[in-house]
Amino acid sequence: MNSEKIAILADSGCDVPDELLKADNFYTIPLKIIYKDGDYTDKVDITAEEIYAKLPTEIPKTSLPEGSVINDLFEKIAACGFEKVIVVTISSGLSGTFNSVRLAAANFKSLEIFMLDTKNIGIGAGVQAVHAAELVNSGASFDEITQKLTDDITKSKIFFNVATLEYLQKGGRIGLVTSILGNALKLNPIISCNDDGVYYIVAKSRGRKKSLEKSVQLVKEFIGNHQKFRLVVAHGGALEEGLEIVETLKNMFPHAIEVLFGQISPALVVHTGPGLIGLGAQILD
Repeated sequence: MNSEKIAILADSGCDVPDELLKADNFYTIPLKIIYKDGDYTDKVDITAEEIYAKLPTEIPKTSLPEGSVINDLFEKIAACGFEKVIVVTISSGLSGTFNSVRLAAANFKSLEIFMLDTKNIGIGAGVQAVHAAELVNSGASFDEITQKLTDDITKSKIFFNVATLEYLQKGGRIGLVTSILGNALKLNPIISCNDDGVYYIVAKSRGRKKSLEKSVQLVKEFIGNHQKFRLVVAHGGALEEGLEIVETLKNMFPHAIEVLFGQISPALVVHTGPGLIGLGAQILD
């Protein structure tokens, strides 16, 4: 256990890499996926592939974790001897998870709990948990870590390409993304989160190929002259395209400290549908 007994708690929508989830001080708040025939726990008893298969017949809803689940997690963290907790959630502008955990945290006076609203989604939020773990392992103090995470919220950015806006619209997660003449003009929107953590359209390109090329350019612009950064690539039912983007970024940025890659969580699949590619970076200097 680290010297200050610090635990990290992130919701499942952060898409934290599997290897980090195995750490003794890491805990996950699972989001819920609701079908007419029953409820499922994100990444526990339902997979992204199962949701894709069911989308033609039913688009499920997503829900916040129950208060009892959050309370149980805090109780478990305390029982394991941790005294401080860093909570990392997807944007409060897209989900009520941050507020639900904040309310539950107020009941645990024995724990010093820091809440980080990443203003981001998916692995764009998850890299904050990755960085938190790195800082804990480096021996940084709790105060140093929380200050660094707060200062660095805007240093993570991810750009999403979705095959259709249908699922964002039906799920009520459209944010500032306005309707475009996508089908007629074959315009593919590139979506990200603004400073308030709400979806907005960054750019529009004609056709999937040009849209992905534009996204790579946006990542390059975001990185600018920074020398220390990690890259992220996420896919939703688009494995081959995702792997191609990974290779493109590795060739373009051979000095990146790493490239995180994976399938988005089932809870996020509900709102994006198949064919999603997300790519971005976290600045570390």
